[in-house]
Amino acid sequence: MLVTAASVLAGLIGLGIIVIGVRALRSPRAAIGFGIPDTPTEDRTFHAWLSVKAVRDIASGIFVFVLLAGATPHLLGWFMLAAAGIPAGDALIVLRSHGPKSAAYGIHGATAAVALVSSVLLLVS
Repeated sequence: MLVTAASVLAGLIGLGIIVIGVRALRSPRAAIGFGIPDTPTEDRTFHAWLSVKAVRDIASGIFVFVLLAGATPHLLGWFMLAAAGIPAGDALIVLRSHGPKSAAYGIHGATAAVALVSSVLLLVS
């Protein structure tokens, strides 16, 4: 039962990051929700960097589904533990950039916490 709940959490995180990546590719203005003030959404160079991030987000989400399909719960758990560092780092970037604490904690921190919970549940199963 714990493995199923943890797998669902991991799948939701994977799906969410894929959606975020696709949105960033389709509409650079979506990057405003990340939490960094004065995001230059009209700058063509920024669009290029955002595209790089978007492709990596999509690939990260696909990794989750590959592991869900073919790996042991423990391997998925270790991956989710490592992946929790990404939103934790994003939260620190938003805070360092004097972005809104609601984005740092409410978006990035919450995502890191859910990834961590999923990881622990998978690792103890």
